[in-house]
Amino acid sequence: MSPLEETTLAPAAEWWQSAVIYEVYPRSFADGDGDGVGDLAGLIARLPYIAALGVDGIWMTPFQPSPQLDQGYDVSDYCGVDPLFGTMEQFDTLLELAHSLGLRVLLDVVPNHCSSEHPLFQQALAAGPGSPERDMFHFVPGPEGMSDDDGDGSATGTADAGGVPPNNWQSVFGGRAWSRANPASQTDTDWYLHLFSAGQPDWNWRNPAVGDYFDGVLRFWFDKGVDGLRIDVAHALFKAEGLPDSPATDGVVDGLRSNPQVSDQEEVHEVYRRWRTIAEKYQPHRLLVGEVNLEPARAARYTRADEMQQAFAFSFVKLDWDPEAWAAVGNELEAARQLHGAAPTWALENHDIVRSVTRFGSGELGSARARAAVVALLGLPGAAYLYQGQELGLPEVDVPVESRVDPMWARGGVCRDGARVPLPWTGDAALNHGFSLTEPAAQPWLPVPAGWGTHAIERQQQEPESSLALVTKALQLRRLLQKNEVFGPNDGGTWRVDAGNLLICERSADFFVAVAMGTEPVQLPAGSVLLSAEPLTEDRWLQPNNAAWVLRG
Repeated sequence: MSPLEETTLAPAAEWWQSAVIYEVYPRSFADGDGDGVGDLAGLIARLPYIAALGVDGIWMTPFQPSPQLDQGYDVSDYCGVDPLFGTMEQFDTLLELAHSLGLRVLLDVVPNHCSSEHPLFQQALAAGPGSPERDMFHFVPGPEGMSDDDGDGSATGTADAGGVPPNNWQSVFGGRAWSRANPASQTDTDWYLHLFSAGQPDWNWRNPAVGDYFDGVLRFWFDKGVDGLRIDVAHALFKAEGLPDSPATDGVVDGLRSNPQVSDQEEVHEVYRRWRTIAEKYQPHRLLVGEVNLEPARAARYTRADEMQQAFAFSFVKLDWDPEAWAAVGNELEAARQLHGAAPTWALENHDIVRSVTRFGSGELGSARARAAVVALLGLPGAAYLYQGQELGLPEVDVPVESRVDPMWARGGVCRDGARVPLPWTGDAALNHGFSLTEPAAQPWLPVPAGWGTHAIERQQQEPESSLALVTKALQLRRLLQKNEVFGPNDGGTWRVDAGNLLICERSADFFVAVAMGTEPVQLPAGSVLLSAEPLTEDRWLQPNNAAWVLRG
């Protein structure tokens, strides 16, 4: 076994091993200054709501200075606060309040790319070809002699000092992954790499100065008392040596999913070993959570004992309502846990994914399945992440085309705005459902649909059978079962599908989660039902699209 494959089980339980974290998308959570965009002031005011749910912490998507081409994932200053969201003093207040409420705080760090307005990228543009400044990024001269006038990465036969892009790589957002550094110049023939938009140049992680820079970013936030970091596209930092063409499939080379040259390079693991060392210099140790969009066996390698503590189970996030697929992925994740020691990190929604109500069927069917799914999620072994509004059973919104702002829509025809529509706090449509605390009539940055108030928090807080009440009850029961050691931080999970498409996850000899994924009622195995998404009928029959927690004995 090579050193990269050696691993040991985590020797002691840490808080994050069984934590539930609530993802906050600040733009859409609550607006505290009346400009229609959610901010730190709004989050501070509404933080007690999150604490009352019973979660263990929050993960905040980027609020650092940014031109906002990709809603903050194009960072121009990793150690600041964008005035759109507030001030560093407000962040300090938020952190102090969260800790006083018993909530840990995780932030996003985006190490694959930055904004084209980042000072180091601007210095690279000014410094010119071959400079040390350009070596912080991927600047490559284009082959001379053929132009790329149509912008599709293919030569057209016209003489041009800039030539064509260095290779055939395509952006995740659509189109080629290369842009000219100075398209008007006949002497500066460099192209720069951007796996996302042209406003998000990729860092060159083969330059040690990049690693040193990000060490400073980690220490800045850890010194402030931040409890951990969620690492954006954690598997993509290193690109294959020499930047070779990717083998195209049907002429399409997707930036990450079908291009083996831009993700999961072996060198990336040394970054997380280095970051784990930094994280463990703090007391308590800081958490590293990876967005590692790979198959379970590959993703689990990022959570070996000396790397990140968690990586999202993306194979689970993508599942449809299919018991065989759930069981197969569950058993794959359990096999990875046994090999590398880190329990799965479960999620069904996030700011990039179609909401589960819509994904599982929309309407009443989708709502029932989403309720069952979140009950199942919170009963599984390991950590779980909830996305804001998931506790309300929010559906995906079909944002009008003229109001869409997602750069993926403009370049690739895919829109993530539907999962990012501002939360409905009240039922008053005339006042935009209470999104703005100081200027109730302020128009939110994304329009809210008709009927959005039916999902409002203030309404659901008064309804004992609401989605919000169900999630709160599940979180309270989860905590109680952990306290009484019915749940363990190092539990595994064995998955199977019984007759009638009854999905079972055996968390221990004493506890299992059951989900009815067929079209007919099914009878549960023996045991006491502790929780169900909907009431059970007599004789322990679980109706279709229902889920239950069962304790034996």
